[in-house]
Amino acid sequence: MNFIIGAFKPAGNISITFSDEKTRKKVPMKKENGQSVMVPLFQSQENIAGKISIEPVQGKKVEHNGIKIELLGQIEMYFDRGNFYDFTSLVRELDVPGEIYERKTYPFEFSMVEMPYETYNGVNVRLRYVLKVTINRGYAGSIVEYQDFAVILSLSLTHTHTHTQRRAHVDFELFIQKHLKYYQE
Repeated sequence: MNFIIGAFKPAGNISITFSDEKTRKKVPMKKENGQSVMVPLFQSQENIAGKISIEPVQGKKVEHNGIKIELLGQIEMYFDRGNFYDFTSLVRELDVPGEIYERKTYPFEFSMVEMPYETYNGVNVRLRYVLKVTINRGYAGSIVEYQDFAVILSLSLTHTHTHTQRRAHVDFELFIQKHLKYYQE
């Protein structure tokens, strides 16, 4: 019986850590289950760097068809759960197909990332930024790990940049209203 239960466990564990995690400011973020967790806070145009650690279950190996990390900016409508609109998507390939027998660490960096909107969690919509690590495994199914982080726009914006941000915010609001109207019909 333990063999059957063990067959559905992931072949390894993935951990995502930011390079300045200990000194970086953290803010509370509500998860889908209602619990609040502390996530790192970034500003737009900031470098996002860190390490991915993959550790196979003891005595096993992780065969894979490649490993990648994605930085995603997503909008989710609460009445359309599970469907995301990606407005930012950056991908880095971490490893070519192969096997992992013991703990392996991969550094990653996304430089000067344009994150045009602040993290937002409202009544009808959620705007979030997330790092997504995927171990592609073909027949065995991919192993995926997510790490949320928060974004705030810089407080020292010039007048022109502030005007651009306001316009982007208005465009975003119009986008949300358009989709709300579409789904309510």
